[in-house]
Amino acid sequence: MTDAPAIELDRVSFAYDSATVLEDATFALDARDFVSIVGPNGGGKTTLLKLVLGLLHPTAGRVRVFGTTPREARPRIGYLPQHATLDPLFPVSVLDVVLMGRLTRGNPIGPFRRGDRNKALAALAEVSMADLRARPFAALSGGQRQRVLIARALSSEPDLLLLDEPTASLDVAVEGEFYEMLRRLNERLGVVLVSHDLGFVSHYVRRVVCVKRKVAVHPTSEVTGEMIREVYGMDVRMVRHDHGPDGEAPR
Repeated sequence: MTDAPAIELDRVSFAYDSATVLEDATFALDARDFVSIVGPNGGGKTTLLKLVLGLLHPTAGRVRVFGTTPREARPRIGYLPQHATLDPLFPVSVLDVVLMGRLTRGNPIGPFRRGDRNKALAALAEVSMADLRARPFAALSGGQRQRVLIARALSSEPDLLLLDEPTASLDVAVEGEFYEMLRRLNERLGVVLVSHDLGFVSHYVRRVVCVKRKVAVHPTSEVTGEMIREVYGMDVRMVRHDHGPDGEAPR
């Protein structure tokens, strides 16, 4: 382990063909940050995550993750994409899905060892889904599926969790429980998520990364409706939360 930032971008730009998506982005996120990435559709949020994962390469500048290249740091990253490539009707159990996250830690085609099973069960326990380990994945609710997919990411033992719009299909009650779970996970690893619902997520995250071609990072307590209007191009209801869910000021 090093004291290097979890994520560090230095004058990073990226373009699809001739269309610039990110321009001259420079910022750093700490190893235990809890951060929300916000911005309009097509503004570069998912592109930013893919640059951190090493799935895309900048057209200019440098991306470092835990002090090394994104590709070298990838084993330390758990990732939940916006659209998980897993057929919900495929006949697999909850535990089978979570064990998929162990493929990066051993033989990529199996078989799984006892240690893999233990890590998968521990990940399920961390997201309060261990009791449902034998249930078919297809039988779960949307919120339960998201928890299982996070457990899959956690089973690879990451130091950083990246989530691309993880609550897009969840109702408000389930969304609150989901963010509480992420807050608990943040006690031991960094969490970075893409979200459109800043008014809700601001109650949990410490910093906001505003992405609209340019990138700006703000402590949550300093974000104003005017800032968000500049990002989204319209009025957005902004709920200020200068204290965390437990009544204490954000760390």
